[in-house]
Amino acid sequence: MYVVVGGNPGRLNAIVDVDGVRVGHHHRLDERWATGTSAVVTPEGAAAAVDVRGGGPGTRETDVLHPTHLVQQVHAIVLTGGSAYGLAAANGAMRWLAERGHGFPVGATPHEVVPIVPAAVLFDLPMGQWGNRPDATFGYAACDAATASELRQGNVGAGTGAVAGSVKGGIGTASTVLSGEISAAGATVGALVAVNSSGSVIDPATGLPWAAELELDGEFGLRRPDGAEVEAARERAARRPARHGTAARPLNTTIGAVATDVTLNKAECHRLAVAAHDGLARAVRPAHAMTDGDTVFALSTGRTPGPGSRESWAGTLDELCAAAADTVSRAIVHAVLAADPVGDVIGYTHLYRSARE
Repeated sequence: MYVVVGGNPGRLNAIVDVDGVRVGHHHRLDERWATGTSAVVTPEGAAAAVDVRGGGPGTRETDVLHPTHLVQQVHAIVLTGGSAYGLAAANGAMRWLAERGHGFPVGATPHEVVPIVPAAVLFDLPMGQWGNRPDATFGYAACDAATASELRQGNVGAGTGAVAGSVKGGIGTASTVLSGEISAAGATVGALVAVNSSGSVIDPATGLPWAAELELDGEFGLRRPDGAEVEAARERAARRPARHGTAARPLNTTIGAVATDVTLNKAECHRLAVAAHDGLARAVRPAHAMTDGDTVFALSTGRTPGPGSRESWAGTLDELCAAAADTVSRAIVHAVLAADPVGDVIGYTHLYRSARE
């Protein structure tokens, strides 16, 4: 059975439309810095899983997400720049959560907890001065800034130094409230993606993002560039500098998180993460290369009951997975449209000026 999922963007068209999810960003962007950290915070806990598809991942605390392992919930997901150095940002997120008593209980008193904070990094080291990368203070500040109304996109958080093929990448978000042909009506699925891909996000034949066709309710505000502009953009992209900042960019990575309010266990969250990569592959071509560390986490806050019968369980999960794929694709388009140029890296709306209404 092919699952066709209807739906509309959530109230904010962002991952924070999922009840129980907060998002915060912290970054530095100036003549010496172009990097940052984003935190998806679920302080009361959320079931979680991960799927890693890229050949060069940088991750932390992913083994704990295996369905057979002890810990059942996470308290935040950290997405960050800085390559492997940036994993230190998760230490700050742990400290922020621990100070507030959020974590896996390991003692007799409420403050004796270990916050569970998986993390993934992208490679943005050449975009700033060498040595300027996120540390624990970035993770702490991102959590401290987390709200249930965060809407900033583009050059923020983990997307600050991101590059997507020939244009500036960034942070993007989107959400879907399902109309549901089977059993998931009213469920919300949200995505937050830091787009830093070696593959292209633009169809060279049309000048439009690959995933533009998944637009809901005119959210992208795009119109097709004319032939002359498409050709000019192709030529400009072909002349783009081979080096960004002071070093080559041999490594990349798109990282993100999808979340739903429907009650899922860790194994079911894993299916959601697997499907989310379909959305990445639709919006970035090629994806999952050896120089990418493409990683997607999936979260369930459990604010909405799951299906009441075994017969409806598979249908509900298929609907959620289909929505996750489309929502990730849309978040990637938002990231590219919102990104402003940094240094010699041009933004999409500057390369295709007539494409945005």
